[in-house]
Amino acid sequence: MSNDEPKYFLNVAKSVSGKAWTDRLDIAAQRQATAIAQQVDASEIVARILAARGVQAQDALNHLTPTIRELMPDPSVLTDMDAFASRLSKAILGTDNIALFGDYDVDGASSCALMLRYLAGFGLTAACHIPDRIFEGYGPNIPAIDKLIDDGATLLILLDCGTTSNAQVAHANSRNCDVLILDHHLAAGELPKALALVNPNRSDDLSELSYLCAAGVTFMALVATNRALRASESKPETKSLPDLMGMVDLVALATVGDVVPLKGLNRALVVRGVETMRQGHNKGIAALTLAARINGPIGAQHLGFMIGPRINAGGRIGDAGLGTKLLATNSDEEAMLIAANLDELNAERQTIEAQAVEEAIAVAEAEIGAGEGPAVLVLASQNWHPGVVGLVAARLKERFNRPAFAIALKPDGTGSGSGRSVSGVDLGQGVLEAVEQGLIEKGGGHAMAAGISLKQTQIGAFRGAINEALAKDVSVARDKASTKIDAAITARTATPDFVNSLSAVGPFGMGNASPVFALASHKITYSNIVGKGGHVQCTLSSGDGASIKAIAFRAATSDLGQAILNAPRDKPMHFCGTLNVDHWQGRERVQMRLIDAADPEKANW
Repeated sequence: MSNDEPKYFLNVAKSVSGKAWTDRLDIAAQRQATAIAQQVDASEIVARILAARGVQAQDALNHLTPTIRELMPDPSVLTDMDAFASRLSKAILGTDNIALFGDYDVDGASSCALMLRYLAGFGLTAACHIPDRIFEGYGPNIPAIDKLIDDGATLLILLDCGTTSNAQVAHANSRNCDVLILDHHLAAGELPKALALVNPNRSDDLSELSYLCAAGVTFMALVATNRALRASESKPETKSLPDLMGMVDLVALATVGDVVPLKGLNRALVVRGVETMRQGHNKGIAALTLAARINGPIGAQHLGFMIGPRINAGGRIGDAGLGTKLLATNSDEEAMLIAANLDELNAERQTIEAQAVEEAIAVAEAEIGAGEGPAVLVLASQNWHPGVVGLVAARLKERFNRPAFAIALKPDGTGSGSGRSVSGVDLGQGVLEAVEQGLIEKGGGHAMAAGISLKQTQIGAFRGAINEALAKDVSVARDKASTKIDAAITARTATPDFVNSLSAVGPFGMGNASPVFALASHKITYSNIVGKGGHVQCTLSSGDGASIKAIAFRAATSDLGQAILNAPRDKPMHFCGTLNVDHWQGRERVQMRLIDAADPEKANW
């Protein structure tokens, strides 16, 4: 191998999944890891993980102990923030009737619950409307706005939506109702004529906070409102203002659940929010933790895989307002009833999703065939529930390593769909361009996810346009795609203490990838298929007699799953994946979530 060829980790140029394994650290990052290990009381592996994520030695200590106080800028850096805080503080001190309109996902539910709890701190009760995904669709609609105004609303706050709702905002204004917007979705063209539109992704915002979710924007808006109230003529006592730090658990939930980058202020919000969750102050989160059967202390990983999906289940196939009600309630009884309902809906959602995914994968495999296939998958079916198309798109993206759209078609010839992207491909911008060209009825989103509304007759033109627009970016992204390894360990190394020591580098997620570890030359001593999702479970043993439990999710029919199930028991294999600690009956046990495997005899072909 020449010096200019890639250096493969464990010499794996092609894994069973067809990917190369590469060291996440380049030469410069390896030097930085050495410097971090020397300057900070951190292990060599923790130093490697930090350096691989671009942390410099002089910033390592602050990165390991992120705080909201240090990382949150003055909220006024966000465009329109002062106007927002001024109008909301006026409403709180005056006679306005406040109404909220939110999105039906975990970010919208958390944002609305945050606002409801804040207003309740002043003894105020706000009306709140969460639209039905199927009958109303995403974003504010005029009939719902009319209902809120007819019921007395004089101030309407749109949360996690509204940035592209020009007509709806104009309608509210025409009825003498002021509108405030807190959002984070991409903005295109002329903005609505709201009194304030706080969105770090609007083109004239210079805050550099575009990575915030809507709940993060809402949190900053309420910090600004508290400041405005302190400066107001009535000067309420500081101690009477709502304790925003006691509500940061909602921001953490939304930040992880909406899959925004875990960097900067977001890391601090999640770290502090998880600490607050563990105190059990939010009765809704506590009840859902029990319903989800989470063992051990709640962590950021639970928010993305167990809590968030259950809150989203209401918006996908049930009552869209359940998530907000759960997160805003102070009643133990109501919290337990809603949590049980959401848990049942989530189980139903999983069944619906599995059926749709099976159909989608079969269609995609036929479309791709033996060649490369389209750069962007755009699939549609009358059999798919509109509430699970985002999940179907995510599964397609994972399976075929390319952006994917899944569209649920109605009998009337209209459809609603969701798209999920791969790193390096801005799906939201591609959708906005399709809207501007008149190729689809409505659409929006951000780099990694987008939503669309269109007619069945528009699918062909949209498929062609989105492929043409994104083909080059997808090609570059796929060429660069490899499984990046942080370090090599053994089954004996993977102890609970070792895994827990990695938490200081977290929370892990979008923008702060979970560390991926390689196990070299381990043997499979046991394997089987478990669960309705076709998960492959196995035991991996090292040469010194140590072993580790491992699982490959939804892998039974994949190349990885088949390699595990069919591997000879005496054959050493290389494996890679992430580590987590399971808590069961008071005991801690490390489990590896498998990402890939490689045959040492074939990996360097």
